[in-house]
Amino acid sequence: MQREPVKTGVSVEEYLVWEREQRDKHEYFNGRLFMMAGGSPRHNQLCANVIFALVAQLRTKCNVLTSDQRIRARKGHFYYPDVSVVCGEMKVEHDDVVTNPSIVIEVLSSSTSDFDRGEKWDGYRRNWSLTDYGLVSQSRAQIEHYRRDENGWHYDPVLAGGTVRLTNGATLVVDEIFAGVF
Repeated sequence: MQREPVKTGVSVEEYLVWEREQRDKHEYFNGRLFMMAGGSPRHNQLCANVIFALVAQLRTKCNVLTSDQRIRARKGHFYYPDVSVVCGEMKVEHDDVVTNPSIVIEVLSSSTSDFDRGEKWDGYRRNWSLTDYGLVSQSRAQIEHYRRDENGWHYDPVLAGGTVRLTNGATLVVDEIFAGVF
């Protein structure tokens, strides 16, 4: 499904001022604003399970953030990922925009899947700090994992019974993330 912008021709500065006054959240991509869809109970449960797993492992090393945190993926790209993690010192600009996520996790939906795999992924993978990008399916027990090392990005779809091994040592056990979801 193609997402339609709610506004176009908006500068970064205009977006940041406007967005702070809105009830709903909007992502920004090169002058275009897109309203964030509300999550289904399944979507929210998967997000909560990922957050729980990451907080349990990274509580003393990293900050695990919810979908209320705006992230600058790269210049001209501002998103609200479902889950983000910052390890080390958090870098913030404009008082409320994190610029150095280490991990970003998106729970896919039919309305956002193409965008999460396409333009959004393109923005995230160019961010110098990002080491892991995860796409969590809502239709089957699968987490698609993109991991960066010195040779570039590597893709690994991990199914039920498998474990996603993040660059910082944390793991996401697929069966635990999807426990009780279906």
